[in-house]
Amino acid sequence: MYNSYWFLALIVFSISIFIFNLLKKRNTGTLFLLLAMIGLGFIIETVIFTFLGSYEYYPKFVKGHPFYDSNLGAFASNAFALPVIATFIATFHLNWIWIFLFAGLFVGIEWLFLELQIYSHNWWRLAFTGLGLPFYFATAKIIYQWILNHPRRFKQNLILYLAIVSISCSAHILPIIFFSNRIYNPGWFEYLERDTVAFADIFFLIDSLYYCLIIHINWKTKWIKYALTGFLMFIVNQVLLTAGILQSLVWWDHLYYIGLSLLLVLLTSLINKRLFMRSYLE
Repeated sequence: MYNSYWFLALIVFSISIFIFNLLKKRNTGTLFLLLAMIGLGFIIETVIFTFLGSYEYYPKFVKGHPFYDSNLGAFASNAFALPVIATFIATFHLNWIWIFLFAGLFVGIEWLFLELQIYSHNWWRLAFTGLGLPFYFATAKIIYQWILNHPRRFKQNLILYLAIVSISCSAHILPIIFFSNRIYNPGWFEYLERDTVAFADIFFLIDSLYYCLIIHINWKTKWIKYALTGFLMFIVNQVLLTAGILQSLVWWDHLYYIGLSLLLVLLTSLINKRLFMRSYLE
């Protein structure tokens, strides 16, 4: 549990910062910004962590599944703590001095985790973190201004996509990590766990794009898009099963992802409608 305490402390700190942020700002634009930055974090992690093997975490949350455990460590640090601070910087309009101070703080945390041996580098370096974080935090400031100023269609759809990626990724991968409901075996990597996470990453990036596209189609009967989505998710699962890429390990697996796809269509539609309401203006 020694390892877990440090990651739990990081999560509790991040949650506390975000609750403070919500209480001070009291607008759902703050929540949408957080979702967008989490989505951006997931995309970055997919590239550098899952596919390129930049670093490894040892939070000891999951026993017997080292890559799943490492993935949870990446969630806690790079897909939650960093987006929370990025949202805090953007919504309070903090300047570059603060951006560099927070970047330095996270470089310090990364160094501490290395010293505690609850995290290790492969090809990644502390300098990469120090150079990359200011750009990530600055991106949050840009996206927040887009939200406040009612962007045109491309920017609106980009924010929507990032927000849905954050929800889709979490809902897709976390059950696999905690409940072992399915595995993917595309044969990309030596270890089945990494194969599973990598294929799941591609899966949620594509299905998030689908949700963002389908809500923009004008249907005479609204339930058709839900029926089509559920049917397509069923067909995709069957194709993956037939191809030997997917192994479903529990009885509720297919039902869960079909139900999840319907819920994500609904959430995508709701977020799209509410994202740029005038009430978000400060």
